[in-house]
Amino acid sequence: MKQGTQGSAGTGTPLEDPARARVPAQQRAPAAEPAAAPDRVRCGPQGAARGEHTHSETPIPHPRPVVQRASVRGQILDALRTALVSGELRPGEVYSAPVLGDRFGVSATPVREAMQQLALEGAVEVVPNRGFRVVVRGARELAELSEVRALIEVPVMMRLARTVPADRWADLWPLAEATVRAADAGCRATYAEADRVFHRAVLALSGNDQLLGIAEDLHRRAQWPLVGGPASARGRADLVADARQHMALLEALTTGEPDVVQALVREHLTRTG
Repeated sequence: MKQGTQGSAGTGTPLEDPARARVPAQQRAPAAEPAAAPDRVRCGPQGAARGEHTHSETPIPHPRPVVQRASVRGQILDALRTALVSGELRPGEVYSAPVLGDRFGVSATPVREAMQQLALEGAVEVVPNRGFRVVVRGARELAELSEVRALIEVPVMMRLARTVPADRWADLWPLAEATVRAADAGCRATYAEADRVFHRAVLALSGNDQLLGIAEDLHRRAQWPLVGGPASARGRADLVADARQHMALLEALTTGEPDVVQALVREHLTRTG
């Protein structure tokens, strides 16, 4: 596998497979038009009330097109999350924004912004004048995440088993089947995404957006691998077993069996972390 020509313990280790997570290079945003003079700008009812004519005024400039930049930053964030789950970004290693930016074909700015988001999520920590270090996680943290997820997801899913009509679960079968296909492929990052989509779809039926946000954050944290721990050693057979539990869980939800749902969710969270 080709390695980048930049990066070291001090300047950052490049991603091992740039083609898989490559995003398009940033495009420079066009310069904004000069701002209108304050005494000539009228907005809302104030200008209309005075009956002022606006056809000769300097137009209010359109805001800078931030959509492209946000899109690049989002793509970089997704790519970095995939690299975390797959193990390409290794726990304990320091990565610099310029080196990762070169690998992705973008400037260091969207990489740094994405890394700052990952720092808020607890995936990395800032190393002054060097970059970002991937956090080394222990088995205790994984167990604590499983416990908190169970406290949230178990009672919610038991309630959904009692209250959601059977036909509402039909739309989720393709999502459960997608986790099985992803597990069969043996790609941990692909499975992690399919797993999150399925769990989010189930919990979305609660109608609680705050719960969704908290649950998804905990789920994502639980997917980061440990150094030499069980999560980093999980192979295709483990992923397939987890995916099959999705099918069993959805069957129990459809038939309205809360006790079975409780047992399945607890076992599933213990297995997956």
